[in-house]
Amino acid sequence: MPEGNIGAGVFAPGQRGNNRDIRGAALLTDMSNYLVALEAAWLVRDVEAIDDAIGVAVSEAGRRLNEADMDYVEVEVGSTPCPACGEPFDSAFIAADTALVGLGLEMKVFNADSEQHASRIAKSEVGGALRDVPLKVIDTFDTEDAEDEN
Repeated sequence: MPEGNIGAGVFAPGQRGNNRDIRGAALLTDMSNYLVALEAAWLVRDVEAIDDAIGVAVSEAGRRLNEADMDYVEVEVGSTPCPACGEPFDSAFIAADTALVGLGLEMKVFNADSEQHASRIAKSEVGGALRDVPLKVIDTFDTEDAEDEN
């Protein structure tokens, strides 16, 4: 059998073409889809009430993401556990009419090599739209594993 393509870019075992063999093509199938959760620290100035600060932070973050055509990123107020009882409450603090609001962001990343790769992609994409906003990856979930369990 002559060396070369069988179908569209797939090679039979032992055959080579374009410096790639079947083992190299198999690496492409190892890619997975992930859900990446990030935390953002958002400053809101000239605000007196926590609810107003949360509303402004969520609205501004959503606007900046939409301007960057990233409407697929979910934005919500983050939560912080109470140190005494452990109950979650909204991540927002006001001092001197300036609020620090913790936002939770979620983004699906498709065809990533690993959880670490998906985290880097998400942080890079969201960070490009939300310049000068501190970001931290909270968790990364393989969505294909969750679908397999159902």
